Amino acid sequence: MRRRDFITLLGAATLSSPLFAQAQQSGRVRRIAVLMNNAEDDPEGQARGAAFRQGLQALGWTEESNLRIDWYWTAGDIGRIRSDVTELARDAPDIIVANGRVILSQAVRVIRSIPIVFVLVTDPVGQGFISSLARPGGNVTGFTFFEYAMFGKFAGIAQKGCARSHACRLHL
Repeated sequence: MRRRDFITLLGAATLSSPLFAQAQQSGRVRRIAVLMNNAEDDPEGQARGAAFRQGLQALGWTEESNLRIDWYWTAGDIGRIRSDVTELARDAPDIIVANGRVILSQAVRVIRSIPIVFVLVTDPVGQGFISSLARPGGNVTGFTFFEYAMFGKFAGIAQKGCARSHACRLHL
């Protein structure tokens, strides 16, 4: 499975892709391992899981049909994260989804050949997980919730706002 196609799948930005059509026609059940930083009973984690399943279904991927999702609920426990990552390195799913910086940092230390897609990592380039957002390189890619190209614009807007505000000038 190609990295960009999987990003499209995760974002549910498109409704079809040649890769997905090929995967569905092959009859092979694909396996995704999702490492969550939440506890299994955490409502936020369950909501993210439901959204993930919904996005996959919109693209024609359904559990018990052409897809198997293995959920690993780590509850932020570093020992459990390490154990789960070690298990995944041995079991080799088609793709690993790493939720958060701590999980991703453990995964990239152990896993070199399985594609890893990260979510909720603030600065993947600065933290050394990927070489760039446009061309991540290696087996790691994903999403960040901050658009770095916008940072300069935010700084400019803040600066203009501060120039008009006496209170802001006092804090500079």
